[in-house]
Amino acid sequence: MNRSFQNIAQEVIQNEYNGLKSLSKAIDTSFDEAVDLLFNCKGKVIITGIGKSGIIGRKIASSFSSTGTQSFFLHPSEAIHGDLGMINTDDVIVAITNSGETVEILNLLPHIKQRDLKIISITSKPSSTLSKNSDIHLYTGEFEEACPLNLAPTTSSTITLCLGDALMVALMHKRGFNEENYAQFHPGGMLGQRLKNLVEEYITPDNLPFLKTQTPIIEAIEIINKGRFGLGIVGNSKDVKGIITDGDLRRAMLQFKENFFSLTLEQIMTKKPHFIAAHTKISEAKKIMQHHKITCLLVGDKTDLRGIIQLHQIKF
Repeated sequence: MNRSFQNIAQEVIQNEYNGLKSLSKAIDTSFDEAVDLLFNCKGKVIITGIGKSGIIGRKIASSFSSTGTQSFFLHPSEAIHGDLGMINTDDVIVAITNSGETVEILNLLPHIKQRDLKIISITSKPSSTLSKNSDIHLYTGEFEEACPLNLAPTTSSTITLCLGDALMVALMHKRGFNEENYAQFHPGGMLGQRLKNLVEEYITPDNLPFLKTQTPIIEAIEIINKGRFGLGIVGNSKDVKGIITDGDLRRAMLQFKENFFSLTLEQIMTKKPHFIAAHTKISEAKKIMQHHKITCLLVGDKTDLRGIIQLHQIKF
């Protein structure tokens, strides 16, 4: 009997969701102990695992490193062929294996014990060899793999990834790791741009569409149109009296109709436009514009206008 692939997708998602619920119930004081051990680690946190567990382990190590916990992934097979030299006595080992009986991981135990290193294990078998030989065991709960054969790592991979994320977030809280700290490790790409770049790097300082209070409406419209900012600034850089936006003009036209062209700029301008300091993060400028549903901000203040920043300049 043919089944919809959509049904299969829903079954897989439900299976993994149930696994995550089981993980949530399995969290106990051992999680707090693991966080304390990782936080107080004087060396590096070394993640090890093989197969799908290894792939998840690489992600966990990367997440740790990017959030203030120095970490790297060590392949267990490579370890016993020379990479054990990467381990120092101040390090902490996090070993990932669903069964707790993975031979490649167990082969590392004598060498880890010889160095008197602390071990945190992540398994679904509290009575496994690895669990019994660990200082702290993190139990992943009871579950079935989403694989129809209950063999391919599916639910187990999702659970382990989630548990790794939980450790990372807990450590961030414990360290007081903030956006400024995060920016130090992510200077590149759109993420780095959002975290580090300042408004002053985006300012358009020249050819601003200034209007005098006595400027006729029709002339003001021409100046605003040529400026291509969607607004005109009433006053000058040392005395900003207000702004007139395209929206201000449309609303005034609808309200005053045939009397529109006899209005003064002061009658229709926005007298308290939004300003932002040049040293503000560009991400904050975007939040302000989105919150107020506007597309431009004036940079500086009413007595020292440095320029304009537009929403379309922000690419993230």
